[in-house]
Amino acid sequence: MDHLASLRDVEHTPFWLDDPRRPRPAPALVGGTTCDLLVVGGGYTGLWTALVAKERDPSLDVVLVEADEVGGAASGRNGGFCEASLTHGLANGLQRWPGEIGVLERLGRENLQAIEDAVERHGIDCDWERTGSLVVATEQYQFDDLAEEAEAAARYGGKPLLLDAEAVRAEIDSPTFLGGLWNRDDVAMVNPARLAWGLKRACLDLGVRIHEHTPATSLDAHGAVVAVGTSYGRITARKVALATNAYPSLIRRHRPYTVPVYDYALMTEPLTEEQLASVGWTRRQGFADCANQFHYVRLSADDRILWGGYDAVYHGGPVRAEHDRRPETYATLAEHFFTTFPQLEGVRFSHAWGGAIDTSTRFCVFFDTSHRGKVAYAAGFTGLGVGATRFGAEVMLDLLAGEHTERTGLELVRRKPLPFPPEPVRSIGIHITRRSMARADLNQGRRNLWLRALDRFGLGFDS
Repeated sequence: MDHLASLRDVEHTPFWLDDPRRPRPAPALVGGTTCDLLVVGGGYTGLWTALVAKERDPSLDVVLVEADEVGGAASGRNGGFCEASLTHGLANGLQRWPGEIGVLERLGRENLQAIEDAVERHGIDCDWERTGSLVVATEQYQFDDLAEEAEAAARYGGKPLLLDAEAVRAEIDSPTFLGGLWNRDDVAMVNPARLAWGLKRACLDLGVRIHEHTPATSLDAHGAVVAVGTSYGRITARKVALATNAYPSLIRRHRPYTVPVYDYALMTEPLTEEQLASVGWTRRQGFADCANQFHYVRLSADDRILWGGYDAVYHGGPVRAEHDRRPETYATLAEHFFTTFPQLEGVRFSHAWGGAIDTSTRFCVFFDTSHRGKVAYAAGFTGLGVGATRFGAEVMLDLLAGEHTERTGLELVRRKPLPFPPEPVRSIGIHITRRSMARADLNQGRRNLWLRALDRFGLGFDS
């Protein structure tokens, strides 16, 4: 079947958000209010911050405001890979923080377990599956790199299993797979929107006041408190946690540290038993390939295949809804899908969507404070926020409390990444980087002078 025919009946809406169980939004804030802690942003970062704050101190008066609806942005549009890594993978962490990577790996595993415990404790129905994940090689040089990664992971407490072509195809059958590395414990699959909605309900149950359709428009200090303006009122808080991620920060100096990079995904119709059997996949691991322009892939609870990634597109400027659709990327993804799984010829895609990711130059979260410690900020998760946002919430709460903890002592927390340059240099640089990454994928992974220079100065571009 022509791969374009598979897109004939596609709905241009995020699959996870197209759910009859989607909760009604909380009412907007009208008028003024006061609180102990104000959380700005209703994605994972904000939800975890509000929830953990109330679990630490139930007497705390916490307000959360969201410009649209809880989970409506990246938290409800992602692939649902909840990973232990706080550093966008071990290799990135080793390159940037070799002296503390052991601690970061341990804290990441503790954080993942804390998420699983919270899902159980609060009864969050989000299709949580601790399946682990595979990284698959589609070229021989990639398999050689996976062997090195397996050795490094084992040194820092991981339990990787290196698979040859026969073994990886016994897990997930594709003629393109030449080998793989199975991380058997440090990744869970989750329905991302239902996780966000479950966190919202848990927050409400603990007494968090949530106001949706309430954009925060300004932030000013007034003595011992911080005032945040909204469309219909004003909130006065002792402390503020900013969790706006890909959207512009209320603090202007934070804005150069992230850019909104758009990622796109397709979801198939549910597979029949015969179709699923032709692929195998009995252990239901998520997987990604090794390329710079990589795909991420997983099964949903009703046996659909989510197929996303490859294109990471910087459109320039702020987040805009019109960038959520990109037909040329959907066509490319569909073609790649049937190359990987030719046995699924005839399968159609039911949903196609996109959304913005808060990309930083070091590929993972960074932190800052302002207004004499009364405001904390976390952003830059770069596509790995399903798990790391809870860690980000813990760090922000430590910083706001003025506490010196193991988390706040980390170099990852104390130092920010290099900012992106201003326009038009930013767009030009990102365009050159994307072209260089694509060329590396076609040249045995060899990085050109441009990419090697970026590596040397700790700069990067990813989704």
